[in-house]
Amino acid sequence: MIERLGARGRWWRFAVLVAVTALVLVPIASPVAMVVQQSAFRGGVLPVLAGLATDPATRTWFGNSLAVSAATVLLAIGIGAPAGYVIARGRGRAVDGFALLVFAMQALPAVILLVPLFVLLAVAQLVDSLPVLTLVYAGSTVAIATWTMSSAIESVPVSLEEAAWLDGCSVLTGFLRVVLPNALGGVLGTAVLAFLFAWNEYLVAVVLLTSPSNWTIGLGVISGRSAVLGVAAMLPPLVVFAVLHRSFRFGGVAGAVVR
Repeated sequence: MIERLGARGRWWRFAVLVAVTALVLVPIASPVAMVVQQSAFRGGVLPVLAGLATDPATRTWFGNSLAVSAATVLLAIGIGAPAGYVIARGRGRAVDGFALLVFAMQALPAVILLVPLFVLLAVAQLVDSLPVLTLVYAGSTVAIATWTMSSAIESVPVSLEEAAWLDGCSVLTGFLRVVLPNALGGVLGTAVLAFLFAWNEYLVAVVLLTSPSNWTIGLGVISGRSAVLGVAAMLPPLVVFAVLHRSFRFGGVAGAVVR
């Protein structure tokens, strides 16, 4: 009887997994099938992708998106990691207030700030600027980066830092040499989240960017230049995930402290 119940439970879990996978893949399969159908009349998908690689506009859009996404990742990690360390290790009303402020930033809908932000940037003549777009993206990702990094840092035992301090490390050195390497899974996970946000974001870019030479790949896809461009835009995130997904793990310091 128990074995039958266990078998039924496994089948239910498998059915749920199949259903969730279908919900995720169906929206992706539709444009991919359309691209394959259209590319069949041009000699296949690979020749069409090769044609996109030689298109100056497409290369510019990919380059802009890669530059903006990479800079967003660096800013999100550079700000979110120390802020997450404060939340994870700090105690007191000031830290609690800081954590509440970060949560409020994350809960505030970005679309509310879009119009005032555009007005301010227009007055300062900073519209249609990729560095400004990068700062906006970084500001939008810092809150979630702070929370994810605080969760990763909490998994690192404080005793490891204390041992580093006894060996002569400062708080900053212990953070850089002990905490961050042992929280590498959280760092990489935060980096991927920030990269995906900056790569896929469209609303802020369509408001702040006006010149086609400054467009990101999202604006290029929406422009309707090529249906294959939408499929090509999925490749960089897939490559990033394929390279880094094995490092998405916590508990890497399990057993480091003997009690």
